[in-house]
Amino acid sequence: MAEHAGFPLAEPGLWVERTSTTNFPAGRAALFLDRDGTINVDTGYPDDPSAVALRDGIAPVIEAANQCGIPVVVVTNQSGIARGYFGWEAFARVNGRVLDLLGERNAFVDMVLACAYHEAGRGALAVADHPMRKPNPGMLLEAGRRLGLDLKRSLIVGDKPADMQAGQRAGLERGWLVEGEISTMGGLSVSPLRDATDLEGLVTCVRSL
Repeated sequence: MAEHAGFPLAEPGLWVERTSTTNFPAGRAALFLDRDGTINVDTGYPDDPSAVALRDGIAPVIEAANQCGIPVVVVTNQSGIARGYFGWEAFARVNGRVLDLLGERNAFVDMVLACAYHEAGRGALAVADHPMRKPNPGMLLEAGRRLGLDLKRSLIVGDKPADMQAGQRAGLERGWLVEGEISTMGGLSVSPLRDATDLEGLVTCVRSL
């Protein structure tokens, strides 16, 4: 566990990092985003910062939230850590690169949460159905508690049904699914995120919060 020293770990498999100094009034809606496959191109188990590339169109969505005073929160499962493919140090380098690339496009994240628990993990990270691992809502609830968010009015953007399920279980009412279809998941209304028109709709929704 020595490699964990110095990282913002709330527990062995949970990274919680405040990445901006912005103070938000209580009761704000947030923009939640998955990371791999949503913000950056999914390469499987990303451990090389030089290979990181942003997905087209996502930076303006985050920038719109920044301009409107909407907290931007990344919630990402990282089973590669649990499986021993890489450690928190590699995660930190990759995540830093993602944030730097966003910053170059005037888009900034306020908090990052990452869950490394997985049933196929090793040691303390070998936990099945951990409450922090999507589709469970733990990371969203933790961010809501720390930032005083109005989760019901918040939005989630992801590339997997598990992202939408986490949003639904956290009490959100709206989500956008990369390459998805229009659907309803419990109380969550899911919109597709496929093209420029869908991105414009998401930006409009963010600005209306």
